[in-house]
Amino acid sequence: MTLECINPQDLPKPDTYSQVVVAKGTRLIFIAGQEPEDLNGKLVGEGDFTAQTRQVFANLGRAIAAAGARPNDVAKIMIYVVGYRLDDHYPIIDAARVALFGDHKPANVVLGVASLSPGYLIEVDAVAVVDA
Repeated sequence: MTLECINPQDLPKPDTYSQVVVAKGTRLIFIAGQEPEDLNGKLVGEGDFTAQTRQVFANLGRAIAAAGARPNDVAKIMIYVVGYRLDDHYPIIDAARVALFGDHKPANVVLGVASLSPGYLIEVDAVAVVDA
């Protein structure tokens, strides 16, 4: 499987994601929104966006592995943040993303939302592509 990450010359070149990802593989993996929960389904870091973000990306990594994929197989992530504020939230998200993906930069969307599950501040889902 290969992912070709493209940043067209006539679009801004983002530091933390790719504008376009072309996935060449035979198996698509859709990962449900990962919430800031521990193994028992309990909220981690109530009111603490940093703790919840770390937990969400750790859970995403476990979900990717459970599907037989690696972080570098992820083509796209969607990030949902309650009351999203770029300057406050994005550096925290970026640190957690780099911890999971390293230099790999999947396409991404960050959406500000009014609410998630009570007390939950962030959720992330993903699409990965691997060879069968």
